[in-house]
Amino acid sequence: MNIDQHTVKKFDTELEGLRAQILKMGGLVEEQISQALNALSTGDLALCDQVEEGDHKVNAMEVDIDEKISRVIALRQPAAGDLRLLMAFEKTITDLERIGDEADKIARMTKLIYSDERIRLPRTTEIRHMSDVSLGMLRKALDAFARLDASLTAEVIAKDNVVDEEFKAILRQLITMMMEDPRTISMSIEMLFIAKAIERIGDHAKNIAEYVIYIVKGKDVRHVSIEEIEREANS
Repeated sequence: MNIDQHTVKKFDTELEGLRAQILKMGGLVEEQISQALNALSTGDLALCDQVEEGDHKVNAMEVDIDEKISRVIALRQPAAGDLRLLMAFEKTITDLERIGDEADKIARMTKLIYSDERIRLPRTTEIRHMSDVSLGMLRKALDAFARLDASLTAEVIAKDNVVDEEFKAILRQLITMMMEDPRTISMSIEMLFIAKAIERIGDHAKNIAEYVIYIVKGKDVRHVSIEEIEREANS
């Protein structure tokens, strides 16, 4: 093997190592979300503490991966597709870190809901359904990222509209509850923060899916119609 071949092989190994770390970070973020939602459903506040501990780990992973990406760019001076890949890696870890922040927010709101004496506990059925859609979006986006398969991304991006509509329905429900019984205002506001956090998780999952299209197709599909995204993803 000559020097050029050795350099290319080492670079490929570095890229794969980064992608593996990002997927590990994604797995930890998924776990955070699941723990936070289980805490909301069951009142198990010990799970909230685990979410907060996980958030510190996610933050540390973001810093570590970010430093490695910067080092690779400085040493390898990549161009074209390789540079596009590293730029997408950078954006992906930012979105994953923000998803972790949203999971932490759900945990904090859950603590408030269950720590005070309340006349009633929250109804979580609608929130749970909305969260199932958002978490499913994240899982599929990470699957697309792992495989670098743009064909998986269109469904993720389309589901964002479903999450948005469910958020609006929950908002209307909470407003009605507060108007009917002012004693539910505090809990309703906390549930609204949780619903908004879940909606934001869907937004970040959509972003990750868009980065996959950018990596594979070299096309920036932010702010374009779902029809155009579907054509691009499946072309």
